[in-house]
Amino acid sequence: MDMKNIEAKLEEILELNGALATSLFDWKSGMVLGMATYSNFDIELASAGNAEVVKAKMATMDSLHLTGSIQDIMITLTDQIHIIHVLESNPELCLYVALESTKSNLALARHKLSTVAQS
Repeated sequence: MDMKNIEAKLEEILELNGALATSLFDWKSGMVLGMATYSNFDIELASAGNAEVVKAKMATMDSLHLTGSIQDIMITLTDQIHIIHVLESNPELCLYVALESTKSNLALARHKLSTVAQS
């Protein structure tokens, strides 16, 4: 991911139908490196919480001696979908998007995150 254009890339993600907010964060520190939102969704707090989710999954994978890597972590709520995409090019960073479940398309959202991560 081209780190020079973080805000533009996040705006691309925010164009998804049903997008509430998006961010790029470092899962080891919980630090948000960029964010964009259309709503009052607290993307900084959500990103910090999701950093803990990624840390827990990484620790579990280590305990199980799994050698693969995380691509996406998806959390479905009654009215929202949250997708955390670990960047292959920089595995300490994650793209994150929160979506309204009734207005979004999961396949398109995952594709967009993957495309943005590779650009």
